[in-house]
Amino acid sequence: MKIIRLFAFCGSFFAFLFSFHTPEVSAQTQKNLVPKIAENTVEKKEEVATSDDKKSSENIEKTNNTYSNDYLNAFSRVGVKTGQTLPLSLNEAIRKALENNNDIEVARTDVRFQETRLRSLLGTYDPVFSVTPTLSRSSSTGSNGSNDFRLNAGFDKFIERGGGRINSFFNNSQTGRNSQNNTSFNQTSAFGSSSSTTYISNLGVNYTQPLFRDFRIDNTRRQIKIQRKRLQQSDADFRRQTIEVIGQVQRSYWDLVFSLRDQQNRLANLNLARENLRQVEAKITAGVAAPLARAEIATELANRESDVLLATQQVSVTENTLKTLLLRDPNAPEWTQSLVPTDKPGYSDDPIIVEDAIKDAVDNRPELSRLRLEREINAIDIDYFKNQTKPRIDLNSTFSLGGLSLGGGQTVPAGTTIPLISGNQNTNADVLLLSGLNEARRQIGLPDITPSQIAVQGLPDYLNGGTSQSLRNLFRTDAPNYSVGVTIQFPFRNRTAEANLVGARIQQEQVAAQTRRQEQTVIAEVRNAVQAVETSRLRVLTARRARSNAEIQLEGERKLFEVGRSTTFLLFQRENALTNARNAEIRAETDYNKSLSDLQRTTSTTFRLNNIEVESPMNDK
Repeated sequence: MKIIRLFAFCGSFFAFLFSFHTPEVSAQTQKNLVPKIAENTVEKKEEVATSDDKKSSENIEKTNNTYSNDYLNAFSRVGVKTGQTLPLSLNEAIRKALENNNDIEVARTDVRFQETRLRSLLGTYDPVFSVTPTLSRSSSTGSNGSNDFRLNAGFDKFIERGGGRINSFFNNSQTGRNSQNNTSFNQTSAFGSSSSTTYISNLGVNYTQPLFRDFRIDNTRRQIKIQRKRLQQSDADFRRQTIEVIGQVQRSYWDLVFSLRDQQNRLANLNLARENLRQVEAKITAGVAAPLARAEIATELANRESDVLLATQQVSVTENTLKTLLLRDPNAPEWTQSLVPTDKPGYSDDPIIVEDAIKDAVDNRPELSRLRLEREINAIDIDYFKNQTKPRIDLNSTFSLGGLSLGGGQTVPAGTTIPLISGNQNTNADVLLLSGLNEARRQIGLPDITPSQIAVQGLPDYLNGGTSQSLRNLFRTDAPNYSVGVTIQFPFRNRTAEANLVGARIQQEQVAAQTRRQEQTVIAEVRNAVQAVETSRLRVLTARRARSNAEIQLEGERKLFEVGRSTTFLLFQRENALTNARNAEIRAETDYNKSLSDLQRTTSTTFRLNNIEVESPMNDK
């Protein structure tokens, strides 16, 4: 056993010595056998390393150029010259919208159209003057023709108070004695006038006055009252549309402010990644960091560039939305300019009192004003249809003056006597008979028959003359004529008026239900708007705390990264967290200002809070 142990010990000792000398031999053998291969390998490695360094520098330069180009392209916007800026405040945006917005223009023209309809209805009470000159000739077989001339004038007017109608007339006619229209010739044939023309003049007035139905209200006055309410409704619609547009302008303005601030925030985050890339490239060049770190940062850099591109796109979208509200012409030069908001989001700790907001909304909301006007229109209909169920009793009265003259021909003096039978026997049968009798009497020796003498009444001076004389005769004491009468109508059952009255009362109940529903909607909108303001205000405070803490976390993570106790991945997480916190703060401030504009809209205090005065429609009274 001892011999065996000794032999094992000696074997182990020699093996140890052999193993101790073997590396040197193998090293010498390797050095002596393949020195050229080793040298070539080292040279190739050095060449590869030098080539990699050159490629790395070229890649760095190429990457930087690519990032620079992407950086410049990130702000390129289609159809917009970013170098041409247009500073714009919120008040200026509202003013431009009031002047140029097409939706406001449509509502404004509707008010003007309703004004013209009201003027058209009021034109019913405009006086109407008419003149009708007429020249006619009448003749029949075997008689001489006669020429007639008439000149009629009139003045008509409806009376708004009481519903009466006045019609005045002034008629003049010049009629031949043989005319069918000469009804005065037989009355004046006893006057010995050689004139063949009669002159007649009439001046008078007719007045019709409803005493029961249509006295307080008729269809014309009903339509005018309703149109006045329609005009006020169109004015309420115009105010509602204007408030809506102003609210859209405010929201779009703050959206544009957010988009620009978000773009700047994304760009700042991109610049951090570019700075990290520069530092890593320097470390890779110095051999401190592995080339794999470049890929990690390049990936994050590409992601942040995408964020900047999306933010730029959102700037274009919000800017175009705002321009749509501000510009009238789709080809306006402002479309190629870049809008630069000059107002910053505001913040206030003042609370909103819900009860005051609800009171403002109930008093000012155009929707409720329109329903109140609709209720007044319904009351007008009920009043009118109730009046139409009454019987009709109208007073009819006429007063006129009549003048007459028989022309300016030769007249026989008063008291002159003429034979009872006289004239030409060729045209007068009596004269022919008398002539035959006298001839027979002379043949038998009898004296001729002498016609009896009759006295002829002479033509009075007041009838001797033409048109001027007939006009003077209008004012004689025997010229006035008058008449007074009553028209009475009793409809049987009168189902039309009664059905219309029942329908109007049903509409009254309908309008009342619509008003209650709209009031509930308005109150709910106001409560939601007040809640949104309060929530947005608290979000601003919490977002500010989150952003402040994110800044502290990023600063601490950056210090850890500088001393090698953190990684690029963790640093990127902190940077992205800060970017998101800043965006959350920006969004909260934007939402707070948008919620204030929504509160103005729901309470209809937009005009008052923005110092806007809206002119009321026409006042025809």
